[in-house]
Amino acid sequence: MTESASLTELSFTVSGRVARPPEGVYEAVADPEQLSRYFTTGGARGRLAPGADVTWDFADFPGAFPVTVTEADPPRRLVIEWAGEATTGERGVTRVVFEFEPIDSGRRTLVTITETSWQPTPEGAKAAFGNCEGWTGMLAALKVWVEHGINLREGFYR
Repeated sequence: MTESASLTELSFTVSGRVARPPEGVYEAVADPEQLSRYFTTGGARGRLAPGADVTWDFADFPGAFPVTVTEADPPRRLVIEWAGEATTGERGVTRVVFEFEPIDSGRRTLVTITETSWQPTPEGAKAAFGNCEGWTGMLAALKVWVEHGINLREGFYR
């Protein structure tokens, strides 16, 4: 970054590789029953599809969070919005993009999660870092769930 450039928004990207084809990995994220088994420790309601009534609940952050799906392109991409602290938009949401890229002749999937829309302030940084930690944990839990059927988060938060 040059000295004349200014930071207008905080964002992050995390990624990981899952030893399964993109169709199954995408489904593990889009399907509320599977998502509830390894990520949303308080449960997920509604399939990640545009127009669906979706909520996620977490034991470590009790209370259902509404999730808005703005784009679904199975098995390649999902885009959601959900409430955030110290966000840049007027609606107080962050944007999360999930990308599922086939690698190794489609036998494995590179999952990339990018979340944007925080203010470049101490409050925005705290919220962004917290969500970065959450999505990194989600990727690890997704990998273990899809590859081995193990719920990595079981008992972790309560």
